[in-house]
Amino acid sequence: MQQILDQVIFRAGENTVTVQNLLLAIVILSAARILSYLLSKTLKGRFQRRGVDIGRQFAIITAIKYVLYTISVLWSIQALGFKLSYVWTGAAALLVGVGLGLQQTFMDWISGIVILMEGTVSVGDIVVVDGTVARVRYIGIRTSKVETRDSVVIIIPNSKLVVNNVVNFSNNNEPSRFQIPVGVSYKSDVQLVTKILLQAAEEQKEVLDMPPPSVHFTDFGNSALEFVLHIYCREFFRIERIKSEIRYRIVELFRQHGVEIPFPQRDLWLRNPESVVKVSRSARYKQDDE
Repeated sequence: MQQILDQVIFRAGENTVTVQNLLLAIVILSAARILSYLLSKTLKGRFQRRGVDIGRQFAIITAIKYVLYTISVLWSIQALGFKLSYVWTGAAALLVGVGLGLQQTFMDWISGIVILMEGTVSVGDIVVVDGTVARVRYIGIRTSKVETRDSVVIIIPNSKLVVNNVVNFSNNNEPSRFQIPVGVSYKSDVQLVTKILLQAAEEQKEVLDMPPPSVHFTDFGNSALEFVLHIYCREFFRIERIKSEIRYRIVELFRQHGVEIPFPQRDLWLRNPESVVKVSRSARYKQDDE
């Protein structure tokens, strides 16, 4: 049995890897995987009892997993008979590679660690990245996954979440305010319009009562009196659907009360109207002759 364990699998320079070394490395990695699973399960139970949010749970558990896996890999390398000094030499070579062309990848790794440690972006958060509203589904060491309102999963590098400006609705303890611009005819009763807009907002159950909805008369437009309906809501991910339902209700109430939604109008001035009349008559005569 010992002869089998001492059998050499391969040699790498001065290092000799035997069956025993390989089995020991496999045991270490397997034990690390089992320990990672048990720790994750135990920590999740404790976090849930203490009311820790899901995003923070994911960040802490992921960070612990990475530390555990890093230690187990280094230990496995040592168990195979390789000196860790070779690992540091390889790390130095990697840093040279970073300087030559892996800056972005290295930045993504560092950004992933920063995100997991700081918790500025967590799993389940509603964020705006490059103008797209999405929910964070997964945060990895190099990339993260977000899901848009159209159920499209986008994989983005972590550096984009750290370097760029990212709006995180979930970090805001207060409800966010959203706007719905509305234009009505100059003939409209502004008090009636204000009342209708508030009614449409108050009938929507997702709109908060506190702070209450409000209406601002913002401007005298070219063809309309311009209003803005302000609403407060916590349903960030579904806000476009909520605003759409409010618009439907506004149109319905406007029609019930005879409030007109205007369209752009332009006055046309002719410098030489006689020439236009002549051209029109000439075209009509030609048509009659045909």
